[in-house]
Amino acid sequence: MQNNIKILPVSECLQLNLAIPEYQRPYKWSIQSIDTMLWDINNAIQQSLTFADYKYRIGTIILHKSDQMLDVVDGQQRLISLTLISKYLDDDFDNAILQTKFYDKITQKHIHENYIHIREWFSLRDKETKESFKKALSNVLEMVVIQVGKESEAFQLFDSQNTRGRALNPHDLLKAFHLREMQNDKYEMEYAVTKWEAKDVAQIRELFSAYLFPIWNWSRGHKTWTFTDHDIDTYKGIPANSTYTYAHRAGKASPYFQITEPFIAGFDFFEMVDHYLRILANIKRELDTNPAFEQLRPFCQFTKNSSVGLAHVRYLFFAALLFYYDKFHEIDELGVNKLFRWAFMLRIDLHSLGADSVNKYAVGERSDNYTNCKSVFSKIKLARLHTEIGNLQINIKAQVLETDEQKSLYELLKQMSGI
Repeated sequence: MQNNIKILPVSECLQLNLAIPEYQRPYKWSIQSIDTMLWDINNAIQQSLTFADYKYRIGTIILHKSDQMLDVVDGQQRLISLTLISKYLDDDFDNAILQTKFYDKITQKHIHENYIHIREWFSLRDKETKESFKKALSNVLEMVVIQVGKESEAFQLFDSQNTRGRALNPHDLLKAFHLREMQNDKYEMEYAVTKWEAKDVAQIRELFSAYLFPIWNWSRGHKTWTFTDHDIDTYKGIPANSTYTYAHRAGKASPYFQITEPFIAGFDFFEMVDHYLRILANIKRELDTNPAFEQLRPFCQFTKNSSVGLAHVRYLFFAALLFYYDKFHEIDELGVNKLFRWAFMLRIDLHSLGADSVNKYAVGERSDNYTNCKSVFSKIKLARLHTEIGNLQINIKAQVLETDEQKSLYELLKQMSGI
């Protein structure tokens, strides 16, 4: 398959004879997505003032030639958004996308809302900013344009691009973002990359998907979901030059981190990842070596022979313990006891246990299926003393036990509770 691949300025991309095919999904970029794009462009403009010939690649689009038009197979969201920005910057701007009739109500809604946000964003800035954005569309911002002759090839390329992309996201996207924040310090960039590359990628992925992101949501009383590239704003941090009060507070707190609190973008992101990987390893080592936790070990060890249900509550327990230690820097025997009993009691409550059940349990959703309807993560977040967690009342109730695993676990939970 031979493709015509070019790197073009955004201004030239938007003047191509583009068509949005009917099979395309609606335009769904949110105000937050538009705001992120505007700030990314603004940062790119600042970098271009420092580094000669600086270019910011804003994405890739895949096009298929159909008659006299170029059908957009991938990149529709970005192209429409850039068109809205260009139209605001220049009343005389026109292109094929602006001439397109969008009948979908979702698309109409987001186009309307996003254009209003663009207008409001620029209303708070001077004329020079507006002019710098207009110039950047031609001189700084560029896109990779892939044009194919056959529609089947376009979809094949789209599938392969997105399959590879999922393997890189979201952790590599965060890595790239924070390295870009460090461009003024090449030594720190090199040091951060060296430390990052020395880590196990699977451990980094697990850190965010099984611990940091769920804790972030559960502690706020929200159910969590799979951590993807759409969620990376949570970990973009605060720009180092921010004048916000909470930014000053975060700057003074460094290098002390809290899972539920923001950090300074750039070098601190890599330090944070290193910090929590190290804490997780230390917690697991403590459980493996401290005689006080000897009885817990068979249920705390991650093995291939464990049931799916046991694996779910094990992750829940370690997430709660990580959050507890993160706040209080304590591995108190009573606190560990209560967190273990709370998490593993879910395995006794439910014979069939999946991620959805864990989600509901973690936020304290009331259900007759659960012996303990407690939002433990919210309680940890709001607690002033670590003893408040050790003082939690965790109920152990007899159930119909179907497996030897459940029976041995239930006996341990009763013993830990003094029953």
